[in-house]
Amino acid sequence: MADHSWDKCVEEAVNVLESRQILRSLRPICMSRRNEEEITKNRGNGGDEYEVFDGLCQWDRTSVEVSVSIPTFQKWLHDEPSNGEEIFSGDALAESIKGRFKKLLLFSGNDYLGLSSHPTISNAAANAAKEYGMGPKGSALICGYTTYHRLLESSLAELKKKEDCLVCPTGFAANMAAMVAIGSVASLLAASGKPLKNEKVAIFSDALNHASIIDGVRLAERQGNVEVFVYRHCDMYHLNSLLSSCKMKRKVVVTDSLFSMDGDFAPMEELSQLRKKYGFLLIIDDAHGTFVCGETGGGVAEEFNCEADVDLCVGTLSKAAGCHGGFIACSKKWKQLIQSRGRSFIFSTAIPVPMAAAAYAAVVVARKERWRRKAIWERVKEFKALSGVDISSPIISLVVGNQEKALKASRYLLKSGFHVMAIRPPTVPPNSCRLRVTLSAAHTTEDVKKLITALSSCLDLDNTATHIPSFLYPKL
Repeated sequence: MADHSWDKCVEEAVNVLESRQILRSLRPICMSRRNEEEITKNRGNGGDEYEVFDGLCQWDRTSVEVSVSIPTFQKWLHDEPSNGEEIFSGDALAESIKGRFKKLLLFSGNDYLGLSSHPTISNAAANAAKEYGMGPKGSALICGYTTYHRLLESSLAELKKKEDCLVCPTGFAANMAAMVAIGSVASLLAASGKPLKNEKVAIFSDALNHASIIDGVRLAERQGNVEVFVYRHCDMYHLNSLLSSCKMKRKVVVTDSLFSMDGDFAPMEELSQLRKKYGFLLIIDDAHGTFVCGETGGGVAEEFNCEADVDLCVGTLSKAAGCHGGFIACSKKWKQLIQSRGRSFIFSTAIPVPMAAAAYAAVVVARKERWRRKAIWERVKEFKALSGVDISSPIISLVVGNQEKALKASRYLLKSGFHVMAIRPPTVPPNSCRLRVTLSAAHTTEDVKKLITALSSCLDLDNTATHIPSFLYPKL
C-alpha cells in the first residue's frame, strides 16, 4: 500500500510557500576568489588533499585522556554541587602551578572515532579561522551561509545517499526544525488555514526518543498541526497496532537509530516493512550511528541496508565527527520546506566557517580511515567477551537501580582514574539510574581490560541489566 503521497504533500506545501512569497533561499557567500576556486576543485575529488593515517597515533590519546583540577576532583568525589567556580580558587591555582591534576581515562564521551584530536581536522579549522575569522556574521538565511557550508552539505548528502542536506547549528536544532516543518505541512495545506483533525499529521514516536525529537513534536503539537502517538520502545507490534487503527492520512514515524541511553538499535528492517505497508514518512535520528555504523560510515541505515527507506536522516557533527553542528539529509523539496519553516534553523546563527571547514575534513577523514570503525567495533567485542555483559554497540548502559548506587559506583571509578558518569533523573526514570559507558576507537585493549577490572569491583556485572522496560519511561 506504500505510495508517494508524502512527496506530493511536500511539493504542494513548497508551492504554497512560493505563491505566498515566503519560500526562503540559501545564498552562499564566497569567502574569497581563491576559496571559490578551491571549493570547485575539491568537490568530487574525494578530499585527496587531506592527510590521513593508517593507525592510532600519539595525538589520538588526547581524545580519551583528560585532567581535572584537584579541587574539582575533591568536590566531585564528595558529590558537592559546583558550577565550575572552584578552578579560580587559590587552592586550584596553587595546584596548577605545581602541575598537579587528576588524570582520568574518558569512558563517557561521544567522540566515538577519536576525531576531535585529529590534526587534519584541527588544521582545517585553524586555517579557515586565520584566513576568514571566527564569526559567521548571521543566520544562514541572512549572511551566515558560505561555500564552506554548501561543500559540507554536499558531502553529507553523498554520505547518506540523499538528494540534498541542510546543515543546522546543532543536532538538537535539526530535530526541532524537522518536526516543526513536518507539522507545517498540515497548516499550509489545510482548506481553512487551520487543520481539522483528519488534516493534521499523525506522528508516531518511540518511547525512548531523544529529548530534541520530543520537544520538536511538542512544539508542532502546540501549534495545532500534529497528533502524537507514542509506541513502546522498539515494539513493532504496538506500532503496527497504532498505525492500523489511525484514520489520519498523513503519517510519520520518527525514531532514534541507535538509542543514546540504552545502546540498542531501532528495528530498521521491521520499520522498512511497515513503511511499505502504510506509506508513512520515516525519519531517523542517526546521531550516534553516523560515521560509526556501515561500511562507509553512512550510519545505521547503511548497516541494515535500508537507506532508501529512510526519508529524512537527522544527524550531528558533535559526536563521531568530533566537531559541532547538526544536519538533515533529505530531498531538495524537503530542504526547501525546512529552511523556510524550521524555526530553530531560521532563527539561529549559522555554524562558524572554521567549524564548517573542520566538519568537512572530518567527513573525509572518517570515510578514508576505515580502520577507526574497525577499531571501535573490536573494542565492543572485547568488552562483551571480557565482561560477559551482552552489548550490541559502543554505548553500554549498566542499570544499577537507585541514585545512590549509581553515584557510589561512579565515585569508585573516579577514584580508580575513570571518567564514567552516573545517569540520573530526569535523564532516566527513578530507580533506573545507570552508568553509561562509551567506547572509542582511541581506546586500547588494555584500557578496556582496566575498566572492566574496576567495574567488577563496584558492580555485579553478572547481574547488571542493560535495559529496562519502556513503560517506565515518561510519555510525550
